[in-house]
Amino acid sequence: MTSSIAIRLGLDIGGTFTDVALEVGERRFTTKTLTTPGAPENGVLAALHAVTQSAGVEPRQVALIIHGTTLATNAVIERKGAKTALLTTEGFRDVIEIRHENRFEQYDVNIDLPPPLVPRRLRLPVRERIDAQGNVLLPLDEAGVERTIDTLAAQQIEAAAIGFLHSFTNPDHERRTGEAVARRLPSVAVTLSSDVSPEMREYERFSTACANAYIQPLMGRYLKGLERELSRAGFDCPLLLMTSGGGVTTVETAIRFPVRLIESGPAAGAIFASCIARQHGLDQVLSFDMGGTTAKICLIDKAQPQTARVLEVARIYRFLKGSGLPLRIPVIEMVEIGAGGGSIARLDALKRIAVGPDSAGAQPGPVCYGQGGNEPTVTDADLVLGRIDPAKFSGGKIALSAASARRAVAERIGAPLGLTCDHAALGISEMVDENMANAARVHAVESGKDLRARTLIAFGGAAPLHAARVAKKLGIGRVLIPANAGVGSAVGLLRAPVAYEIVRGRLIRLSEFDPDAANRLLADMRAEAEEVVRRGAPSAKLTEQRSSFMRYRGQGHEIAVELPVRDFTGDDRSILGELFEAAYRRLYSRSIPGVDIEILSWVVSLRAPSEGRLAAEAAEHQAEAKPLSYRGVFDPDSGKFIDTPIYWRSDLAPGMRIVGPAVIAEDETSTIVSPAFEARIDRFGYIELKVRED
Repeated sequence: MTSSIAIRLGLDIGGTFTDVALEVGERRFTTKTLTTPGAPENGVLAALHAVTQSAGVEPRQVALIIHGTTLATNAVIERKGAKTALLTTEGFRDVIEIRHENRFEQYDVNIDLPPPLVPRRLRLPVRERIDAQGNVLLPLDEAGVERTIDTLAAQQIEAAAIGFLHSFTNPDHERRTGEAVARRLPSVAVTLSSDVSPEMREYERFSTACANAYIQPLMGRYLKGLERELSRAGFDCPLLLMTSGGGVTTVETAIRFPVRLIESGPAAGAIFASCIARQHGLDQVLSFDMGGTTAKICLIDKAQPQTARVLEVARIYRFLKGSGLPLRIPVIEMVEIGAGGGSIARLDALKRIAVGPDSAGAQPGPVCYGQGGNEPTVTDADLVLGRIDPAKFSGGKIALSAASARRAVAERIGAPLGLTCDHAALGISEMVDENMANAARVHAVESGKDLRARTLIAFGGAAPLHAARVAKKLGIGRVLIPANAGVGSAVGLLRAPVAYEIVRGRLIRLSEFDPDAANRLLADMRAEAEEVVRRGAPSAKLTEQRSSFMRYRGQGHEIAVELPVRDFTGDDRSILGELFEAAYRRLYSRSIPGVDIEILSWVVSLRAPSEGRLAAEAAEHQAEAKPLSYRGVFDPDSGKFIDTPIYWRSDLAPGMRIVGPAVIAEDETSTIVSPAFEARIDRFGYIELKVRED
């Protein structure tokens, strides 16, 4: 192995499986192992050892590791973070509990709201006040801060969020308070709302600061421990982390702002699908990532995933906006539901089949794993339906018990409903497929987009098993299953650029636009972003994007407007107004003449080029595809088992065609080609499913 060959490794820890993709020049090696929830690093090291051994490389030869994880998300959802306090302006301690005046479920008199991460007894008031222009109305009560720190010590607080009113315009009081806490209690992790989310709207800002503080000790211990264990194992290369916005950043930044890792793994999947869209020249794509615990759906237009600046986690009501905790961070916008291979199936109070959102995870896992699980899951149903080969699951590393799966499905679902085991398994599969299809419909409607003209890109261990059925429910006629689909997010990590985004809240009316002040603000933001990006890409040529969030004066919400990357002059007052009105008309088909326009927030995004490509093109052949074997696979449309040919994916060459029904198996997943579809291996080695014309 020559030292000149680039060796890079993508590592994605999910709730059920840990996926690894290792690239040695143009060659790629992958592995999939069960996650070890109690000590994730154990599963990581086992997976890294397996993949480097199969590639024939030494750990010291790996030049870079890029990591995505669900640890931050799970800590918030499962409420397993640090004991956290919130220091806030006197009179505003209940902001994170009062939330907004709007009700996301208008007529539910017993509405459930997500409890704040910080209980009221640990929300501590501090006398100070800054107005919306950044002027000090009431000086910081230094003695009161010291008394508050005494309370933190007495309560044995592990983390403290500091969120004062209007601190995004003047962070002086927050910084002085944070310095006082750090000086007296150096072991306490401190988060300033003016650092983590320097924008207006105190509820979202305080909620984001609390979430960052809540997971900071956990993520700090984990990342430092992972770096230490990797070094002991011989991996002396840099470790970078995937952020929710689709870029990668350094460990130091990730420890400081762990809230930006909330959608780390799913974002890598969206990057993977975006690269495939760009590679195939697809303008409209629906990304479908179904793993062991969750399913993620993302809209991608012109090879760019849909983005947002507010994310909700831990929703009480599955599809309802407003029922979760808001985090104001840059994020790839997607809908995520508890619908994975390990999602548990049961009967609800009305004896209807319900699937998820809870999952059997890696331990005990589905019943067929033989690790003590006793509740049927989607994987158990797929095994009963003949979609999975029990002897070759996960490359033969996990032997599945079909008898155990049949027994669990029959006893828990079939017997109470008077259904055969096969039809009970079909009921589980149909419910999870409909849940995913419905989530996609809702997401598309909320985004004002049509799904029918889109190509479905399916990846993750379970997605290729369900993609054809989900596509049929959505009226989508084309599906792509890329190479290494079972570890798609890990591959996506290797395609992500080193990037960082800075947002600053600064209210400027266009009628009073000061180009010099705007230039100074944007230059400071670029310098701050570049300091972060250069740690991971010291000499790369960087690409800058600018945008702002603008509105008509008097409106309650703003819209994103792309800005030119250059210094502003006095002439730009009218240009900015024209850019805003063009964006406003695209959304609302009209503008409002004679009303002043406000800029509320400024955004600077800086990124280095992404590395490498997904797959090389190959010439297509007209050779006939030959099945390795046959087995019975249940067909939902006919309601019976069909003797189905089984193909091994590595035996299929570009140009080969397969008419459904068929199963195309590989180590990390299997693709179901239903009777309504035919499959073709395209020039990149991807499986393309199209609805049969006959």
